[in-house]
Amino acid sequence: MRAATVTPGRPDDLRVSEWPEPAALDGELLVEGLLVGLCHTDLEIINGRIDSLPPGRDRMVLFHESLGRVLTAPAGSGFEPGDLVAGMVRRPDPLPCKPCAAGRSDFCLNGDYTERGVSHLDGFGSQRWAVPAEYAVRLDPAVGDCGVLTEPTSIVAKAWDQVDIVGGRTFSTPAIALITGAGPIGLLAAMLGVQRGIEVHVLDRVATGVKPDLVRGLGATYHRELATVPAADVVIECTGVGPLMFESVLKLRRNAVAVLLGLSTSDAQTPLSPGNLNDTLVFGNAAVVGSVNSAPEHYRQAAAALARADQDWLRRLITRRVPLSRWTEALTRSDDDIKVAIELAM
Repeated sequence: MRAATVTPGRPDDLRVSEWPEPAALDGELLVEGLLVGLCHTDLEIINGRIDSLPPGRDRMVLFHESLGRVLTAPAGSGFEPGDLVAGMVRRPDPLPCKPCAAGRSDFCLNGDYTERGVSHLDGFGSQRWAVPAEYAVRLDPAVGDCGVLTEPTSIVAKAWDQVDIVGGRTFSTPAIALITGAGPIGLLAAMLGVQRGIEVHVLDRVATGVKPDLVRGLGATYHRELATVPAADVVIECTGVGPLMFESVLKLRRNAVAVLLGLSTSDAQTPLSPGNLNDTLVFGNAAVVGSVNSAPEHYRQAAAALARADQDWLRRLITRRVPLSRWTEALTRSDDDIKVAIELAM
């Protein structure tokens, strides 16, 4: 079979490789790979900024956002041949630490977890892959190819879960949410907010094109200037841009919660008024929470959210597809790209 393979730190050596067929072990599903999605994390791996190789190897299969169809499933697994599935990314610390032992490797204390396509395990960018049944989630057939959005949707499902956990101390329900960034994560975070019946505002830089249209298609409000955004009960920051992160936190209302999802790629100094930030948090009983990765329960929440979504709107998030035979074309962005997917059969 064929697979998209890389040697981390060697962006000049990206290949479509002939790769060994997977062997489904006891309790594992054998899956026909349909699509994978390109994420900024994949670029970090290609450029060597993430230590990724499986032990003893000089190449790995890339991609952690997956969609596949079950070929074989063990009896009693809850899966059947033909089921649409997405694979979960993180595997727990083998020791394990207390969070991993509780099924929450997204909170791993020791950092000894592994991740499909990210850290020390091959990814899903091959024409067939195997996965333990407990690390797969079944998708509604109506979702179709948009099932490749399951993993990024699980990330924002966890963010909203953090809003519920931290915000639950205030005996109130959030009414207004600000989402910064209208990329895949921001749009999916906005979608989950709209599904909750919250008034959603999305901030991004572009003036025209697919991003503002997608925000308005949700029934949310699109902004290009933070000054036009009302104070919010929830802020979900998806850009990692330092100044915007601080400025968006200052939009928090009393008892509000901000969840930071964006990863910063710059060490540039950011002008900031520490006293203003301190007073916003202290006088407002506000909270700022970082969130990374997701747990199996968030994959299930993601699958349910995708099934509830307007499927026509959801399909517009996949703005470009490239075949596996030319998968490196996915790395060259166009202005209108939201989610780029690689078709594994081609």
